[in-house]
Amino acid sequence: MSYGESPPPAALRTEVECVWTAGVHAGAPMQAQDVLPDGCMDLVWTGDELVVAGPDTHPHHVRREPGVLSAGLRFAPGRLPALLDVPAAVVRDQRVPLRELHPGLARRAIARLEAGAAPVSVLAEVAQALPGVPAEPALRAVAAQLGAGAAVAATAERLGWTDRSLHRRCLAAFGYGPAVLRRVLRFRRAAALLYAGVPIAEAAVRAGYADQPHLSREVRALAGVAPSQLASGANRSTPLPSGSSNTA
Repeated sequence: MSYGESPPPAALRTEVECVWTAGVHAGAPMQAQDVLPDGCMDLVWTGDELVVAGPDTHPHHVRREPGVLSAGLRFAPGRLPALLDVPAAVVRDQRVPLRELHPGLARRAIARLEAGAAPVSVLAEVAQALPGVPAEPALRAVAAQLGAGAAVAATAERLGWTDRSLHRRCLAAFGYGPAVLRRVLRFRRAAALLYAGVPIAEAAVRAGYADQPHLSREVRALAGVAPSQLASGANRSTPLPSGSSNTA
């Protein structure tokens, strides 16, 4: 399977982590992989449908047809729901056609794609035409603090929020509560270290786990495989975004 990432258009760089394309060469067998939780949401052209890839809490199985090119915009955690004007919890663990959320916008975009427009260009146009507004800066601070391993109560206190307010805002922006968000972002750090060849014990320490068994339990819970399988590439071959074939 071919896969590539590129920087997002300048107008989207505060919201989008990367643009990606993926596909299976014509004549090759169909391929199936799992999308792993990473805290992100994607706007995806599957080759025949525009979909919103919601935030995952478990592996999401994906099949790729030979000869079909998929493309996507991977939004930083908490960014796409505000632009969609749709709470992230509504699309958690789902792949929702954009036409169900914004039918007019989806119809115009699909017409452009069917007329031969480049998928990445159309996705960028769709992102800029979404009806919402950028996420409030405080939510970006939530992702940064929890992603760095801060405690939930301490994060709420730093922002001047109650624990209940933090939980409510996290559900809307990220699709799950702050404790789960911290787990997912910690897993994302660990996965990146394992893919880079860092030994499992060292990855556990650097990602913020109590010990190697703690890392192993969390990887099995969120990825469905052992850390050694992630490290060896048994569940993937390249770092792929959610909405594509694996995690970022």
